[in-house]
Amino acid sequence: MPAVPELISPRSARVAAARRLAKRNFRGKDRLFLAEGPQAVREATGRADTLVELFVTVDAAERYADIVGAARAVGARVHLADEAVIADISTTVTPQGLVGVCRFLDTPFEEILQSRPKLVAVLAHVRDPGNAGTVLRCADAAGAEAVVLTDASVDLYNPKAVRASVGSLFHLPVAVGVPVEEAVAGLKDIGVRVLAADGAGDDDLDAELDKGTMGGPTAWVFGNEAWGLPEETRELADAVVRVPIHGKAESLNLATAAAVCLYASARAQRAFGGCRTVTPS
Repeated sequence: MPAVPELISPRSARVAAARRLAKRNFRGKDRLFLAEGPQAVREATGRADTLVELFVTVDAAERYADIVGAARAVGARVHLADEAVIADISTTVTPQGLVGVCRFLDTPFEEILQSRPKLVAVLAHVRDPGNAGTVLRCADAAGAEAVVLTDASVDLYNPKAVRASVGSLFHLPVAVGVPVEEAVAGLKDIGVRVLAADGAGDDDLDAELDKGTMGGPTAWVFGNEAWGLPEETRELADAVVRVPIHGKAESLNLATAAAVCLYASARAQRAFGGCRTVTPS
């Protein structure tokens, strides 16, 4: 490992190519995005044919030698860079010394349907990248098999969304740009019950659990935090479900509500009679 950085100028062609990925139009053109920090880069090395390049400071290369080694093992080009270069590429206020360039990961919606998922999160009209990334993280934690971002939602590869997913982006199949009508119709066709999460829903999540209706394959549709789901989207669902507020809080934010809904489904599906029930062989 050289003792001095190889890339000393932010004007380097490779640095310029990475820096432009902060903009959506260049991400789409190159089908590449940035993954910043040790957690994201580590997860990227665990998914085949994903990490293309890694820019890393000398200090970070020593601190995260295992990640640098993993990057080299998967064939990524590793560039030692000074802190000014990392700061120029990074979109965070306090860079952690590693920035990876990754290939797009999205999965065709048809492939997701073919996998017959039992739990899916559909992000319809979700415009805030932090919310999108956090819901993706919640879906991963709850054991969902897929996430769908509709054509009215934020860019999956927005740097803030990538950071908010905390590596979960690299774990789950994610379809992007799917019209919400197509997403709901496709999921219903394979036997998935579609529930729209909305604070003004007629059905109560506790009541749904009490009725035993949540043990089968389920997709949750989540909307914009500020104004919820439009009526035409609500009408597509099999039911519109609200998370009950037992205290005095006015509402829940999107990510919190998504976590409650997804974990409610995960628990029901793993209970006796649920679609994930494990029976002794």
